[in-house]
Amino acid sequence: MILAELEAYQSRPIAPTRRLALGELNLPCDPAPGFGGILLGAVAARFTPDLDEDTAAEVTQLLSDVERGRHVAQPRARHRLQTDRIGLRPCHHRLVGRGESLHLEIDDTRGTPAQHVLAAVYATGTVAAPLRPAVVAAVRKGMRWSGPIGSPLIAHLVGRGRDLPVSAAADPVVWALRVLRLVTDRSRHAPPSRRDVQQAFRDQLRAAHPDHGADDDVAAERIADLAEARRILLG
Repeated sequence: MILAELEAYQSRPIAPTRRLALGELNLPCDPAPGFGGILLGAVAARFTPDLDEDTAAEVTQLLSDVERGRHVAQPRARHRLQTDRIGLRPCHHRLVGRGESLHLEIDDTRGTPAQHVLAAVYATGTVAAPLRPAVVAAVRKGMRWSGPIGSPLIAHLVGRGRDLPVSAAADPVVWALRVLRLVTDRSRHAPPSRRDVQQAFRDQLRAAHPDHGADDDVAAERIADLAEARRILLG
């Protein structure tokens, strides 16, 4: 299942001023950073290390301009953003869900690193203003990432300590409340107190322990989920 998709159109890497256009965007970011923010951060993580120093500095400044909603004069970083796609080649980056696992499909077979990173930055500018800061933060995390492009990166972009299932990445707080079996309807109930979270964690931890009949492997996974849920709710 495609959870997020970034489509960009790119000129061939031969012209003095290269061209770029955004295509169809499927970037759900609510709650932020959401699947869209994860994908944009991942694209930045994959291609930023291949930028030259001057381009990297200009892209960093461009991201700040986009975050603040400033007008961006063209061209920028020797690339012109346009709406016309004639003569440009499409490229697709996707975040997909397979069961409860998240997987990245990053197309690095065409385009330049700068075109890919710029597409991610400009796509960030299409995110609704209230959600944009968290998505920009995910892109910045991606730009600083130096590890593998996969599960560790996804966990880093979400801001959690371990690889989370699809439901957790979609809305970590709701997932954590469900794991701890606390109230999940945040629109009608006040969030649980720190004391409530700690008590729920202890109760569920006792129930998950192998001494209560749980299989060792199942218990280990359940205990890890409980610990992560507590960390999400307590910060």
